[in-house]
Amino acid sequence: MSVDIIATPRSTAWLARANPLAKLAAGMAVTVVLLLSVDWVSALVALALECALLPLAGLSIRMLAVRGWPILVAAVTGAWGTALLAPKTGELLLSWGPVIMSSDSLQAGLAIGLRGVAIALPGIMVLASTDPTDLADALAQKLRLPHRFVLGALAAMRLVGLLIAEWQTLGMARRARGVGAEPGLFSGLKAQLGQAMALLVQAVRRASRLAVTMEAKGFGAGERSWARESTYSQVDATVVAAGVLLAAASVGAAVMLGTWNPVWRLG
Repeated sequence: MSVDIIATPRSTAWLARANPLAKLAAGMAVTVVLLLSVDWVSALVALALECALLPLAGLSIRMLAVRGWPILVAAVTGAWGTALLAPKTGELLLSWGPVIMSSDSLQAGLAIGLRGVAIALPGIMVLASTDPTDLADALAQKLRLPHRFVLGALAAMRLVGLLIAEWQTLGMARRARGVGAEPGLFSGLKAQLGQAMALLVQAVRRASRLAVTMEAKGFGAGERSWARESTYSQVDATVVAAGVLLAAASVGAAVMLGTWNPVWRLG
């Protein structure tokens, strides 16, 4: 019984040399600090430093804009909604019918937008520079998570690329048969729903075959040995220290400029 799994190429970026748990710890340090305050200074400083570190993960600003545009759209939407709904204190900047913005509401919206991107960026960097097998090794060997959970998560991550390829193949096949060619928004939405259902059916079938294959090969039964040992190195200490310093720099800048706004004071 064959199971198709697309193996993603291993990243050659500098950050790929670090243990996945070290990268997760650094990202967690930045995330926790940004969650403690809603202010635009700490978010802007963290975002600027993260963008400067993008090449270490093999990424660039252009790649982030092309591949991470849903995150950018969500951040802009959140910033706009916050600016409209926040209390209209401070200097009035815009009053056009129901659209009213003040200096304080605009700062609140800016803080939410920058904060959202700054929180999401460490996760993108970790995913771009981490091989799923390395992550599974670290979770099982260092955190001692159950083997069944780790191996199932590894298989799921390996299948993500296959689902994307199948979505494109289904779209081309349906267009070749003339499905969804009718003009109009409703017909296009109907075609997308049909394509999503076909992808779901294929995903369930592949998951069933994969589960049977893994069970037949003894995955999750008894004690396992590992082909590669998950280890720590000096690179890991550097990555964790960089995450802590980045978090401290963002907090320090906000405190110095007087914009530090802890969430427990918002009420």
